[in-house]
Amino acid sequence: MGFAERLISLLERTSVVATYKYAVVIALMDLCMEATGKDAIPRSHVTTRQVAEKVIELYWPQTRTYPASNAPRVLRQNTGKQARILSDILAFRSTLPDQSMSLHRARLEAPVAYQRLVHRVEWTLILMPLPRVQKVRGGEEPILYHIQWDTDIERKKRDVTAYQRGEESPFDNRILLKPGVPEYLVRLNLLLRPLIFRNWAALVARVNRDLIEEATLEEFLFGKSRVSLGPVAPLLRDIQNGACFYCGKTFGRRLEVDHFIPWSRYPDNGIENLVAAHARCNRKKRDFLADTEHLARWTARNTPGSPGARALLSAARETRWESHAEQTFGVARSIYLNLLPGVKLWRLGDIFVPADRATLRRVLAET
Repeated sequence: MGFAERLISLLERTSVVATYKYAVVIALMDLCMEATGKDAIPRSHVTTRQVAEKVIELYWPQTRTYPASNAPRVLRQNTGKQARILSDILAFRSTLPDQSMSLHRARLEAPVAYQRLVHRVEWTLILMPLPRVQKVRGGEEPILYHIQWDTDIERKKRDVTAYQRGEESPFDNRILLKPGVPEYLVRLNLLLRPLIFRNWAALVARVNRDLIEEATLEEFLFGKSRVSLGPVAPLLRDIQNGACFYCGKTFGRRLEVDHFIPWSRYPDNGIENLVAAHARCNRKKRDFLADTEHLARWTARNTPGSPGARALLSAARETRWESHAEQTFGVARSIYLNLLPGVKLWRLGDIFVPADRATLRRVLAET
């Protein structure tokens, strides 16, 4: 909790002209969750390229036109002109045949242009937010990470360009997380994520005050309705032999697609994180974590080489849907293996059961 207080204080005290610092912290948190191992320990460093790709994921849905009745437009995320990363993403979107497509589909449709976008966003992060996130009035508070460059990096842009081309370069793209920080970010995800999103939305509302009401903004920026799950619903139904993933009863004419790891804990539309469920089961589960029995069936279905995993990969190829089993397993480990004693998990209806931590470790050790 001491770390959480220091981080929130740091974010409040650093210069606020764009939303980049929020995106960087969420990106670091997500990357730590994705790379959590079977020992519940996340990675100790990430790269600038990984952060760039994660930041693009965060901003992608935010480059849609905000549906204001008076003057629809893409929201500014900078107190001056549009933030550079948003402008780069918008330029990439403009080259696509369908500008409303998902980022996963855009990567497939325009791989070369996407790589150029990653390089531009990576350079912007190297140049601006990464060396500045931990700077406050009166000095620096390096509570998150250490990097091998500072704000004078613009003089060494050739080194960064050489690294991006795969050539020999003295530039070190690693972001070395401070001791304990990866574990803190994983354990504090459920606390920090909504606080950061709220501050992010407040800044966007402030610089677009002529257009929007803050009350509706957070759902637009971070809500889970950004991608229709309809295309995979019938395929998930077939993979589950026509039965609800949670209660096991046969579907009627209607089913819903649920995020097994709740979107509020980690936004993941990967096919491995999706299950078909009755509407009632989906409503009852809400944003709760499913209990050990559900988790065991979910991990068995997703284990590489299993019939379920093969069927999911086939469904992903058929629908051009995103698939990243190891990333999804990493997130599951980061959440379930760090549950505190006494936490209860959702089973069915209004039934909750204590988390069996020994069984959770055993189940997730097999992933």
